[in-house]
Amino acid sequence: MFVVATAGHVDHGKSTLVKALTGMEPDRWEEERRRGLTIDLGFAWTTLPSGREVAFVDVPGHERFLSNMLAGVGPAPIVCFVIAADKGWQAQSSDHRDAITALGIDRGLVVITRADLAPDTIATTEAQVRTQLQGTPLAEAPIVTVSATTGEGMDDLVARLDEVTAAAPAPDPAARVRLWLDRAFSITGAGTVVTGTLTAGTLQVGQRMELVGASMSARTGIRGMQSRESSAEVVTPAARVAVNLRDVSAGDIHRGDALITPDAWPIVTVVDVRRTMGEPLDDGVHELMLHIGTAAVPVRLRPFDAEHARLTLDRPLPLELGDRVVLRNPGSRNVFAGVVVLDVDPPELGRRGDGARRAAELADRPVTGDVLAEVARRGAVERAVLARFGVTAAGSGAADASGAAGAVDASGAAAASGAADATLPAGVEVLDEWLVHTPALEAWVQAARGAVARQLAAQPMAAGVPVKVVIEALRRTDPPLPDGGGALVATIIGRAGLETADGMVRPPGHTADLGPAEAGVAALERRLAADPFDAPEADDLRALRLGARELAVAEKAGRVLRLGDGVVVSPRTPAQAMRLLAGLAQPFTTSQARQALGTTRRVVIPLLEHLDGRGWTRRLDGSHREVVR
Repeated sequence: MFVVATAGHVDHGKSTLVKALTGMEPDRWEEERRRGLTIDLGFAWTTLPSGREVAFVDVPGHERFLSNMLAGVGPAPIVCFVIAADKGWQAQSSDHRDAITALGIDRGLVVITRADLAPDTIATTEAQVRTQLQGTPLAEAPIVTVSATTGEGMDDLVARLDEVTAAAPAPDPAARVRLWLDRAFSITGAGTVVTGTLTAGTLQVGQRMELVGASMSARTGIRGMQSRESSAEVVTPAARVAVNLRDVSAGDIHRGDALITPDAWPIVTVVDVRRTMGEPLDDGVHELMLHIGTAAVPVRLRPFDAEHARLTLDRPLPLELGDRVVLRNPGSRNVFAGVVVLDVDPPELGRRGDGARRAAELADRPVTGDVLAEVARRGAVERAVLARFGVTAAGSGAADASGAAGAVDASGAAAASGAADATLPAGVEVLDEWLVHTPALEAWVQAARGAVARQLAAQPMAAGVPVKVVIEALRRTDPPLPDGGGALVATIIGRAGLETADGMVRPPGHTADLGPAEAGVAALERRLAADPFDAPEADDLRALRLGARELAVAEKAGRVLRLGDGVVVSPRTPAQAMRLLAGLAQPFTTSQARQALGTTRRVVIPLLEHLDGRGWTRRLDGSHREVVR
């Protein structure tokens, strides 16, 4: 199916034309039919001779209903611009032209209607149309002259519709879904139903979705669907679709809400934009209405210069880079400007001159996004995050239906292994699922190296530096290690020439510097080498000047082993004990073990408990153990 929206001044025959093409009355309301005036969106469809199906979204032409017109044209990829031969180009013709231009719709055709009423003016009207459309996306659109009442030119119009739809680029059925909703209602026995124009992605029954709305946001599921009043298990773009949703109330859903692929879109309230047409953005207007898809949201405009500005939305919307937006002054029925979204995650601006600097940054930014700028600003960013933003690299596609990072990774295998990605600009590296700015990575490496060196210089007896201390140092750099960047820490530590053991970061081969305690530890080692079960008493340790801190460092260095109750032995003592205990008749008592080892109960009890804990011996009852073989 191809979706075509009408456009044009009120009473130029748009609804009559749609009815003649489809045999269906697009005006849904009794008041519309009684007054002969389209007020809200109408829908009809037909099949062209080629077999291609076309759904029409008929929009109101009256200036009072420009918001409804924008809701109909906003999601449509093709437009049918209607001019009456007996009336020619009029005020709302210009407004609708400006709206189409702002939205960037570049597929369509022009229909001069009511040819039977003013046959002598057709050439003049066509010349008017060509002049008024000059410099717009529809400048080269075919022009067809018809009379919907007599049938004149209708065959030619159908043929041209076939040509226009045949030339339209195929939408991507694998893309993430963003269905702008134009209606919501409840059906007895079915529940909530919403309708919209599916321009990309695929919907299927049972699929989980996210509803982003003016009054609520919720997860939901697709209970059923219809397209062209027929039930469907799967709907692919482009199509008009009615979706029966689970777990949401129709009363909570409004025109302009969006049904989207979960976790695949940034839901934003602040964006930076570039003007594409209309009034300069710095002409003093700050309170505007933003139109995209079927949504109309109040925004506050902060101009950076005539061409660039920041928009702060009254409510969140799912937006991406490259989105075309119409800005309208609420006090006027005309289009104020058209803008394109350049950044959906803009930086905070708080210093004097930030606006001018931001304008300079945006001036050279491509509409598809600047991967290097996005990564450099953050130091590192997950590829999936950039994909959600809509950032593309080297012509690679936007995010897929799952929100995966197809936008910035043309080689998933290479990225997963950390290999270079040929589509990425110089200065950006791939580390697992992250894109990292090389200068930031170098700064983090130096910060990790410096943090470890400083800590060990201050605490030479330490076996290393806790990982959390290194992470804290990385968060103080400029740019700081981003939230969620803990996955990069191991790579940073490795790049710094450091190693991690037992949660401590240290240079390879590092051993704790015991300083003045070295002599005492060495004397203790000699004593235990001579008799591994002659553990020193507390007075002996004090005489060697070995307190808890010195013993902890020595243990970390692998030079002593601390058992319970203050017993200190050699790290080799447990193995030496096992050789003797294995020679006893099994099971054995604590007293027999003490005698075999030639030691005291003070030493043998914590030693046996240590062996139990390692699974080398097993306690059978209150007085017997056995060696585990």
